[in-house]
Amino acid sequence: MIGEELSSKVLEQAVYPKAHVLNRFVAKLIDLFIVAAASEMASPVGFLSGLAYILIADGFAGGKSIGKRLIGLETIRLDKREPAGFRESILRNLPFGCAQIAFVIPWIGWLMSLAIVAFESLLMIGNEQGRRLGDEVAGTQVLDAGQLVVPD
Repeated sequence: MIGEELSSKVLEQAVYPKAHVLNRFVAKLIDLFIVAAASEMASPVGFLSGLAYILIADGFAGGKSIGKRLIGLETIRLDKREPAGFRESILRNLPFGCAQIAFVIPWIGWLMSLAIVAFESLLMIGNEQGRRLGDEVAGTQVLDAGQLVVPD
């Protein structure tokens, strides 16, 4: 019985094709520009607003951050086949939040941030479904908009 549940979950996850990697990079770059702009505001408020945005961005309407909305991507929960909420957004973007916090530390922090982003990028490129560590933890996947098909 447990094996059947596990295999059905694997089949459900295999239904969705991988979103275009270039689109994902461009969408994240747009979101990072928003974070950088927010971080340039007054010292603690700017940093905290940028951190808050990077963590909850994918929880906005339809699982789309501003970058994903502009590029045509969406984040879905694989277990319920619906757009991701704020909980999933925080879980999946926690590595990027850690990278932003580490970026404040000169040199070592910058290298740590670069390592986190590179690791997440390699996982996204190498995974069949384009799922990075944050997606695995949150149970989410990024799709091209319109690919989510809810079964009857």
